[in-house]
Amino acid sequence: MTTNTRNTQSTDGTQGARSARSTQTILVTSASGKTGRRVAERLGARGATVRAGSRTGTTPFDWESPATWGPALRGADAAYVAYYPDLAAPGAVEAMRTFGHLAAESGVRRVTLLSGRGEPEAVVAEEALREAAAGVELTVVRASFFAQNFSEGLLAEGVAEGALVFPAGDTAEPFIDADDLADVVVETLTADGHAGRVHEVTGPRPVSFAEVAAEVSRASGRPVSYQAMSATEYAGFLTGFGLPEPEAEWLAALFASLLDGHNASTTDGVKRILGREPRAFAAFAAETWGGAAG
Repeated sequence: MTTNTRNTQSTDGTQGARSARSTQTILVTSASGKTGRRVAERLGARGATVRAGSRTGTTPFDWESPATWGPALRGADAAYVAYYPDLAAPGAVEAMRTFGHLAAESGVRRVTLLSGRGEPEAVVAEEALREAAAGVELTVVRASFFAQNFSEGLLAEGVAEGALVFPAGDTAEPFIDADDLADVVVETLTADGHAGRVHEVTGPRPVSFAEVAAEVSRASGRPVSYQAMSATEYAGFLTGFGLPEPEAEWLAALFASLLDGHNASTTDGVKRILGREPRAFAAFAAETWGGAAG
């Protein structure tokens, strides 16, 4: 587990008291993505005024266009920051530094940043945001791989066709349900007691990719097999689907480094923050591919 050595940030504590502010305006970046969409829906249900920031939404926001960041932040009380493509990606540190300055200048009081668990490069980007957003209450949520990556993300098409191809070997990962993650993010944005904290959230137990394939097969009633690849082979696999070679090589290297076993342990982050256990991958699979109640 990567720890932040610059500041002494606690990863323990209990669910914070509900914020005294009854209504807030909250910017949700990447609001059409896996986590942003869920966070925006939950915030709206709680009565917040949500600015759903995306390239084509009513609040224009594009991580590749810094000119859109300031207008989206202006007048907002809080923001959920989900950087695309990843905080470990080239350019993320500069983006977080610029975004942090703009957030502070715009009077934003609270920010929750989605980060990757066990990513040293992502920690550098976290620090850049923290330093730039002076005076802003910052919470970092470091998440394990999303269970929804198999149903909505990069791996969904292969799973639908019966082949889960990935450079994970026999490593197990405690996949986090994106719904659990969204609940955690909303709690940090709307309740007090999370400022300055780093929360690591995972599912309840590590699951190998072979087990993932078996669970999807069981839930869907059709065979899904896991095919392990090296990072080099996976990069070639991605370029075969049209992904530019530099991006394919970067993604393959990132996945291989994250799935070398150092992230296989679980945390109690979801239970500490929400007061309940996270959803197991088997329950997610049953609901997603079998229509069963989770």
